[in-house]
Amino acid sequence: MTELKTTMDIFKLLDKSNCQKCGEKTCLAFAAAVFQNRKNLSECPRLNGETISKVTFQTENRNVVDRNREEIFNKLKKEIQEADLEERARITGARYKNGKLTLKILGKDFSVDDQGDIFTQIHVNLWVAIPFFQYILRGRGVEPAGEWISFRELSEGMQRYNFFQKQCEEPLKRVADVYPDLFDDMIHVLGGKAVKEQFRSDISVVLHPLPKLPIMVCYWKPEQELESSIGIYFDRTANRNLDTGSIFSLSSGLAQMFKKFAGRHGHTNGF
Repeated sequence: MTELKTTMDIFKLLDKSNCQKCGEKTCLAFAAAVFQNRKNLSECPRLNGETISKVTFQTENRNVVDRNREEIFNKLKKEIQEADLEERARITGARYKNGKLTLKILGKDFSVDDQGDIFTQIHVNLWVAIPFFQYILRGRGVEPAGEWISFRELSEGMQRYNFFQKQCEEPLKRVADVYPDLFDDMIHVLGGKAVKEQFRSDISVVLHPLPKLPIMVCYWKPEQELESSIGIYFDRTANRNLDTGSIFSLSSGLAQMFKKFAGRHGHTNGF
């Protein structure tokens, strides 16, 4: 069986006819839905059984990944129960009151008590819960230096960069291409802040998914024969506050959030 690791791996199996019989507008949208477990490959009427069987191995692998994430989360939750949350709040820039540590994630309060239970007004996904715990437990509380580096320059970032491109940069670029006003919405909805032109980009926005972990998104609009492009950058101190795996998780989660955000505004073409 062939291992399908990305949306594009699934897309390559399809006939690219965009027949819409699966309920999605394009074959690429259907591939993304399969990768996100919102659709089954068998819902494509143009695929034979032999091809469909290839997704079984991929699904099994993704289930293993999901189980591993849950195991990591439960392990971190036990560490939270043993941690001095008041001290960790002081180090990481969080608040501590009435037995709860609270910090801002994308402008929203995110709290945890000494039992490891999370309290927040936003939906809790493992892509944010695990980095949240890692930040609390391992973060050194280093203040950002205001010097930006790419994901490849993070510790072990080069080894993960292909996945980072597929899961973070490419989905976010598609959203920005289809919905160019997204960056203005980012500013207001997710607590982002427009910054002066960086790296000669057309739009530069800084988000704070965690207090001492800013992420800068730079978008270059298409021009003449040049395609649009996007870059995601991190403060050079990022790894002193969070491990690269958790940074990847946060970034891919942000990309998925913006895809859903664009979808709610009726801009679903190309996803």
